[in-house]
Amino acid sequence: MEQKQKAYQEALEQFLLLWGEMAPAWGINKTMAQIHALLYAEEDPMDTDTIMATLDISRGNANMNLRKLIEWGLVSKHQQQGSRKEYFAAEKDVWVIASIIIQERQYRELVPVKQHLIECLQLLEVEENTDQSGDADTAVFRERIEDFIKVLDLFEEFSAALLPYVESKKLGSLKTLLKLAKAPRRVLDSFNKDKKS
Repeated sequence: MEQKQKAYQEALEQFLLLWGEMAPAWGINKTMAQIHALLYAEEDPMDTDTIMATLDISRGNANMNLRKLIEWGLVSKHQQQGSRKEYFAAEKDVWVIASIIIQERQYRELVPVKQHLIECLQLLEVEENTDQSGDADTAVFRERIEDFIKVLDLFEEFSAALLPYVESKKLGSLKTLLKLAKAPRRVLDSFNKDKKS
């Protein structure tokens, strides 16, 4: 039993470390990721004091990151009978977690970038309207920004198309989409010919 407990503790520590290292890929900080990892790994809800002691973090740091995790929908708050403390539990369904992360990353990263690019375009339009000479540099720059927006639109459409499969846990469909994405060029060309005929 002691050996099993030791193995569990070592695996948990590695998991917390891994989640912390993955934090930038999620667009979040290390502590937020590690709190999520701890709550995901533990079966029972945990109170703030236990989270603080396990991760060796301050109360302010724990509270701030728990609030963010609740905002994301990755963690929920609970009360336990006979206790005045607040307890926290993580969403355990990996499919729900994946869909939340996809949506949050799009909302927090792609949408603001796209908005700023649109604002850049509007500035260029104002300049073009006031200066009728039609500066070639401005036209080229505008075209490059428009191309970037098209790429972001594509990512947005891809996420929107992918999310229903993730949310409904359609692993078979996702694997088919993945195979199609990995298909050699000639297979894709053949697929496109079949669609046209």
